[in-house]
Amino acid sequence: MTSRLHPTPGQTVGPFFHYALPYDGDSELVPASSPGAIRFHGRVLDGSGAPVPDALIELWQADASGAIVQQPGSLRRDGWTFTGWGRASTDNAGHYSFSTIAPGAVEGGAPFFALTVFARGLLDRLFTRAYLPEDEAALAVDPLLNSLNPDRRATLVAEADAQGHAFDIRLQGRDETVFLTFPGHGAAH
Repeated sequence: MTSRLHPTPGQTVGPFFHYALPYDGDSELVPASSPGAIRFHGRVLDGSGAPVPDALIELWQADASGAIVQQPGSLRRDGWTFTGWGRASTDNAGHYSFSTIAPGAVEGGAPFFALTVFARGLLDRLFTRAYLPEDEAALAVDPLLNSLNPDRRATLVAEADAQGHAFDIRLQGRDETVFLTFPGHGAAH
């Protein structure tokens, strides 16, 4: 007699990120001393505005010319190959930070960082974008931003600062970050 396997409910993720996933250079897409290097950083906050100390952020981005890296990336950073991907854990205050370059625009949209968020209490990862604020004309015509309610767009725009760009990710509550969906990953909110 053959027994049938039935799907099981999703399980809460983590908190195991600080132990299992970090590796040397994970958040350093380019060395901080590289020409054009910027710091992309922020905080992950829960619905009460409290920091989430055990989250993990993955960053995906185009290079400075807007080209998406097509060759396989490497978990081993070699100091000169730009892979377009990085991973950063949050610290006890909910802060994360990447050393990278500013991405160029892809396919006529505004330049952005694609982010994936893993954190305690999440049944699945969350997807979002952090747009660069400098090119207001590109932001005004970006297809994704234009698909959103105008009062929600600001949750996807980073702020320029002295080192690069700051972007806080709010998981719930007031000014919750807009999260995106992809086929098979539920609905956008």
